[in-house]
Amino acid sequence: MTAKELRSKSTEELQKELLELKDELFKLRFQHATNQLENPQRLGAVKRDIARVNTILREQELKAN
Repeated sequence: MTAKELRSKSTEELQKELLELKDELFKLRFQHATNQLENPQRLGAVKRDIARVNTILREQELKAN
């Protein structure tokens, strides 16, 4: 997921994406705790995606003001 793709989405779509990413991160952490996680690098990727979405939401918020 690139920042360019995210910037083309509306605020509502970004908030929905953020909820989905947080849910995925929760599931990945649970798998990691129970030693069932197959790809530990996915944890970092999801965290970065969450940060990207938060950054773009903040940009949109500042642009609206």
